[in-house]
Amino acid sequence: MTAPSTGPGAEPAPAEPTGGLVGPAAGFVPGARTAPDTGDGQEAGAGGGEQAGESGSVARSGALMAAGSLVSRLTGFARSAVVAAALGIGLIADGYAVANAVPTIVYMLLVGGALNAVFVPELVRAAKEHADGGAAYTQRLLTACAIALLLITGAAVAAAPQIVSAYTGYTGAQAEMTVAFARYCLPQIFFLGLFTVLGQVLNARGRFGAMMWTPVLNNLVVISVFGLYLATGDGGTLTPGETALLGWGTTAGIAVQALALVPSLRRAGFSWRPRFDWRGGGLTRPLRAAGWLVLLVLSNQAAYWVVTRLATTAGRRAAESGIDGGAGFSAYTNAYVLWAVPHGIITVSLVTALLPRMSRAAADGDRAAVRRDVSYALRTTASFIVPAACALFALAQPIMTVVYGYGRTDPDDVALMAGILMAFAPGLIAFSGQYVLSRAFYALSDTRTPFLLNLVVVAVNAGLAVVAYLLLPARWAVTGMAGAYSAGLVVGWVVTALVLRRRLAPSADGSGPGRSGRWWRSASAGTFARLLVAAAPAAGLGFAAARTVGDWAGAVPAGAAGGAVVVGVFVALARPLRLAEVDAAVSGAVRQLRGLSVRRGAR
Repeated sequence: MTAPSTGPGAEPAPAEPTGGLVGPAAGFVPGARTAPDTGDGQEAGAGGGEQAGESGSVARSGALMAAGSLVSRLTGFARSAVVAAALGIGLIADGYAVANAVPTIVYMLLVGGALNAVFVPELVRAAKEHADGGAAYTQRLLTACAIALLLITGAAVAAAPQIVSAYTGYTGAQAEMTVAFARYCLPQIFFLGLFTVLGQVLNARGRFGAMMWTPVLNNLVVISVFGLYLATGDGGTLTPGETALLGWGTTAGIAVQALALVPSLRRAGFSWRPRFDWRGGGLTRPLRAAGWLVLLVLSNQAAYWVVTRLATTAGRRAAESGIDGGAGFSAYTNAYVLWAVPHGIITVSLVTALLPRMSRAAADGDRAAVRRDVSYALRTTASFIVPAACALFALAQPIMTVVYGYGRTDPDDVALMAGILMAFAPGLIAFSGQYVLSRAFYALSDTRTPFLLNLVVVAVNAGLAVVAYLLLPARWAVTGMAGAYSAGLVVGWVVTALVLRRRLAPSADGSGPGRSGRWWRSASAGTFARLLVAAAPAAGLGFAAARTVGDWAGAVPAGAAGGAVVVGVFVALARPLRLAEVDAAVSGAVRQLRGLSVRRGAR
């Protein structure tokens, strides 16, 4: 289950929610110099100049997207801070959070997941197989998607009261405010879809940057709108005009984000001309694949519905107990948004750049190449995601204080959100790994298996969320739900890895699939094991340092001290534990710093 991205820099793949510690330019893809895992516990030798060149291209594309996503998330932190300062994390904030999540929920439920997973493989296949390079096929697919999005958006706006009721159970003034917000926000469905389809056309053509950079414009629009509200509002109950300002302003941000892709499409030589000759146009296969993805998203949203209902109810229950509503859905959402930042910057950037290459290899029947890319992506992303998870756990309190500790958010609210973020943190590793593995299935044009495997995540997440709601006090129920999500991700990741390993393993004649061998001997498993060995002291010592410094120096010094300890532990253990990717990233950063020093000295 993935919560919709309602905060910083909505990720290019909506509801799948989008920083490196060294920075994208300092060896963001450090694994490019390491030999790929062949999937049988041995590492292949150098794959020749062509493979190295492609890895370099993926590295550059991933670095470009990571830079855009990093800027997007930095402006997103400002966005989150302004929204929290304006609304707090009480019942008003819960209503806005639900209404802003509803467009993404509906979009993903009906078409979003299908567009994200099907577009690139199908467009790559069409470019390979069609005489016109897939141009007509792309026009037909875009036309069909645009019409579907318009119809879905209109129906959703009309059904806003029913949608809000299904997810919240609100009554009275709270329900009226949330429905009003939803009516203003639901037109986002069309622009979310437009952003996805246009961005995927760019991705299939090897143009990755724009899709990561345009969310910055979205954030700037929302910051301006909520800044205007802070300057003109009185901080009390929202008036109808203020509700309209915040709702339409949020939708305007998504519209700007989508339309800003048009210039990049023109530079890529693509101009959209509607085509309605769908019969015999080759749309049957993507529609069949999309059907399984709709079921996958439906299962995700079933779990998300459980969490939303329970979290909003817990928020009301906490408010009735005098806890000021701070233990509800908006607290869960705020923590989730920060938790997903490293995934968006690191994993989404690399895998988005890698997916066209994986799709080409799958179309050629080269499962060994797909297997190498999966191993490469797992090891490379893990070398950054594991330290990032440690940092989120150790620095949760200062991070939440810096981002959300303003306006109507008091220290008790910050402490509660910090606990939720700590519960989310371990799941980040599994979330990233699951994302990589699912894209491998999509590259193979298999959407059925990810749906079936996702049911494991949904069952564990929803079941444990109910247990947390029933057994924990109102103030800590949402924290337990975050832990339930982490547990579901871990279980689902392990099961998915075992299934995909068998799918990609070579058979006796080398064609695959076949017997997968001992998974614990693979390079990927070894990398994760060594990273987790370093993670325990990094998280523990980082937490202690942040806590000690924070007691007398404040949130910013505490975060800096704790972060320095986390990074220092991984750097110190990189060579003893043979963490090749981490060591390469450190070496790259040192080289760049030396080069910068030499250039300054030359001046």
